[in-house]
Amino acid sequence: MSGPFPSTRRSSAAYAFCRSALPLTLIALALALSAGCKKASDPPALGAPEVTVMKVVARDTPVDIEFTAQTQSSREVEIRARVDGFLDERTYTEGQEVKAGQTLFKMDPKPFEAALLTAQGLLAQQQARLTVAQQNLARVKPLAAQHALSQKDLDDAIGNEKQAQAAVISAQGQVETAKLNLGYTTIKSPLRGLASYARQQDGSYLIANASGLLTYVYQLDPMWVNFSISENEMLRFQDEVAAGKLIFPPKSEFVVTVDLADGSEFPQHGTISFANPAFSTETGTFLVRAVLANPKGTLRPGQFVRARVSGAVRPGAILVPQRAVLQGAKSHFVWVIDQESKAKQRVVEVGDWNGDNWFINDGLRAGERIVVDGAIRVVPDVPLKVVGTLASTETGGKKVVEKGGASEPQVSAAGGAMPAPAAPRAASGASH
Repeated sequence: MSGPFPSTRRSSAAYAFCRSALPLTLIALALALSAGCKKASDPPALGAPEVTVMKVVARDTPVDIEFTAQTQSSREVEIRARVDGFLDERTYTEGQEVKAGQTLFKMDPKPFEAALLTAQGLLAQQQARLTVAQQNLARVKPLAAQHALSQKDLDDAIGNEKQAQAAVISAQGQVETAKLNLGYTTIKSPLRGLASYARQQDGSYLIANASGLLTYVYQLDPMWVNFSISENEMLRFQDEVAAGKLIFPPKSEFVVTVDLADGSEFPQHGTISFANPAFSTETGTFLVRAVLANPKGTLRPGQFVRARVSGAVRPGAILVPQRAVLQGAKSHFVWVIDQESKAKQRVVEVGDWNGDNWFINDGLRAGERIVVDGAIRVVPDVPLKVVGTLASTETGGKKVVEKGGASEPQVSAAGGAMPAPAAPRAASGASH
């Protein structure tokens, strides 16, 4: 059988050889591919992360506390009719400024003029009766002294004279009342201010106790600014003051600055003039009032503004830019740089905001260096490349950013105006 089929034996041998060598070939190919993939997946070598750092400084830091506030006229007067009658004329321009003593409305004076004439006539009658009584008493007295008339006649004459005097006084009061009522038909402004629109039109019949409201006059200078402090905020301030973490100015002489709706600052500053000693049972807050000069009438009653109260100081406070503080899974942290320019995470307790910075209540010490810019690229215990240093200075709240030997003036971390985050809180203190 072997002789006739030599090629068949050779093919079987070759097949057996290929079959035994195939697994080795596949294994070698797989190892080569694996080595190639591993080499391709390795990241390219990167340089040290570039960061900007800042040295932590503790210093006494002024703080501002902001509140949502509303303006109120320091004198808001209701202009009312004081007598019943018809309204003849409105003599002022609605919405315009009026002066003290300026006539605003006129009522029909005719009925009151007639009432005055009647009262004057009654007074004249009583004065005539008094004259007769006085003359009669003058005749009776000498006759009674000579016993020509009885004592009763003298007493009657004296009583008549006194009754006549009382009647004259009563008639004089009626005349004065009639004059007052006539004067009330001309309605004047008691102060200088801005007059509102007229609540009653010409020809209306006014009833003093019901439909007597005619308009309002608002005094614009000075202007009141009212805001409220919650019970929780007040307790927190008291605790911080007691612990020495917050210092109020002597005699609580705070300075109040007002920011308008468009973000502009009102040029006049004010002071706190009143604080309600009782909390509101409805809102759980108590009212605080500031007074500001308003010579140009820029502020109008009822405006919503931001009241910024200045004068408090946090002693030995540590402020860091907001962008240096990162949010971890359970807490805030910063990157602290050691002497070898390696960074370590440090959990910190954050407090209130101050401009674009954050008060750090616990976790940092003066003299330490923290990462400000580039914190997102920092890896623990990996050397860093410091390309800029934010060095706080004591002159004017400025600091210098040193980059490549050049210096750029920036606003100090203690003073506040580093580039802002997307939506920072406006000032320290609880949000409102």
